[in-house]
Amino acid sequence: MWGVTQFSTIPKQNTDRPPAPVNVSIMNLRADSATVSWEVPEGDVIIGFSILQQRQDGHVQRFIREVNTTSRACVLWDLEEETDYIVQVQSIGLYGESQASKRVHFRTLKKSDRFPSNSLDKSRNLQTGEMIIIVVVLLMWAAVIALFCRQYDIIKDNDNSNSKEKVKPSSERSTPEHHSGGLLRSKVGHL
Repeated sequence: MWGVTQFSTIPKQNTDRPPAPVNVSIMNLRADSATVSWEVPEGDVIIGFSILQQRQDGHVQRFIREVNTTSRACVLWDLEEETDYIVQVQSIGLYGESQASKRVHFRTLKKSDRFPSNSLDKSRNLQTGEMIIIVVVLLMWAAVIALFCRQYDIIKDNDNSNSKEKVKPSSERSTPEHHSGGLLRSKVGHL
């Protein structure tokens, strides 16, 4: 005899949900902005992220949700100076969101505070790189202008010498004369 087998449906355990982001950190800290960055464990399909930003005193200030992106950083803007914040990041996968990352605490700077030394060094390198690019572009433009002026002078000189050949003294423009002083006549046969 045939036995009857029963199947029960066991709810799926969040196996399709992506893992929480790791190494969440704050960089480019300023008085009114900061950048939060994170990493996602390899092998998981991530289609976006969610960021919860709140002040330390508990007021939720912003919830950011981005999909169809591979970005692993986000700028937090319009922050208040000298204020404590908490940030958490979630990965968005094809079948849902991950658990929230560990909380990251940070405090914005005073407007009068200087950037940390490593940020200042990066800023100086960026300015130096920009200056090099500007100088190279200016030199290239100077070379192009010099080449144009040289070619213009050559064209102008050729134009002047061609004009001189076209304009001849008045004696050369007169009708050719016969060596005896008369006009040359073409010999046309009379019929």
